[in-house]
Amino acid sequence: MRKNNATKRTDTRGRILLTGESQRKDGRYTYKYTGTDGKPKFIYSWRLNATDPLPKGKKTCIPLREMKKEIQRDLMDGIDPSGAKMTVCELYKKHTGLKSNVRVSTQKGRNQLMRLLESDKIGYMPIEKVKPSDAKQWAIRMKERGFAFHTINNHKRSLKAIFYTAIEDDLIRKNPFNWDMEDVIENDTEPKAALTDTQADSLLRFLQTDCTYQKHYHAVIVLLNTGLRISELCGLTAADIDFENGYINVNHQLIFDRGSYRIEQPKTDSGIRKIPMNESVHRALKSEMQSRENAQPVTIDRYTDFIFLNKKGLPMYGAAYSTDFSHMVKKYNKHHKEKLPKISPHMLRHTFCTNMANQNMPPKALQYIMGHMDVTTTLGYYAHGSAESAKMAMESLLK
Repeated sequence: MRKNNATKRTDTRGRILLTGESQRKDGRYTYKYTGTDGKPKFIYSWRLNATDPLPKGKKTCIPLREMKKEIQRDLMDGIDPSGAKMTVCELYKKHTGLKSNVRVSTQKGRNQLMRLLESDKIGYMPIEKVKPSDAKQWAIRMKERGFAFHTINNHKRSLKAIFYTAIEDDLIRKNPFNWDMEDVIENDTEPKAALTDTQADSLLRFLQTDCTYQKHYHAVIVLLNTGLRISELCGLTAADIDFENGYINVNHQLIFDRGSYRIEQPKTDSGIRKIPMNESVHRALKSEMQSRENAQPVTIDRYTDFIFLNKKGLPMYGAAYSTDFSHMVKKYNKHHKEKLPKISPHMLRHTFCTNMANQNMPPKALQYIMGHMDVTTTLGYYAHGSAESAKMAMESLLK
């Protein structure tokens, strides 16, 4: 770098260098500025302007003065250019650290996403470099790796949230994950199905007489008539049943994970509720409590006297019901001409909600019973028509 007679600084090509600009001995240009934290910062480039040729053997780089304009714009807007250098993994760790007291299942989901970010190139990108096209390519790669649409969409929602944290911290301007997933990958999620009244009746008749699966008759009755989540059913204790007033008190759920039980509270306040019992539920719970055999004196996180037990006298859990229901349907279909669809505990919850919607239960009442945080989730069931429900509706209108 040279100085002319007017003491103006110039580069090796005789061009005047502006305030903060300089040229090193190796020919690289430098710009010094003060960051939002009050500390000096530096950026470098082998080119001063866009028209400058790139020195032989050097990697393509953005001209210094273009970089300067972006930094000056950031500083004017209060954006912290240095913070924008953190990687997506670092941002995710920072974001989740702001709320560390979460449920075990939430922490497991966070750990899974962190592992996925660490195994993908987007995890190591500076957040300022992530563009919508990069985010969309990440979703496509996830799909190619075999992840379900629902899983990818959930992770995308988490990544969108962390980038909003970066925006609020004045690190970046735009959110690269602010787009619709279905515009990028096909939503191949199978639509939720509900059992018809005929299918539900056939299932219950089968359970009443089958020597192997009769043990689940009462549980199926309760699920079909209350809309309980399977973890809520498994967590029911004698103290939760108010036979006198006809309510099931729901305020916890039982989880079985890696060989051990634990109690979790509902994810939101909406999960805490009183579910009315009809006569069939009342009878089913009474019978189940009276017929418990080999009940073990188990206490899980201060909860005891569980209602639904396995053959060892220990509390039943969701995965065990899912496995048994799968085998149950296979056995039923082997001996019946009219086949049953795949049945999961959640399908029975879905069936209850659909039936209540078809019977025009007020949406707010159904939202409360189901424990939905958002009424829009409940309203979706009112669109779940079927040939059977349509026929019933038409017959009622034509009477």
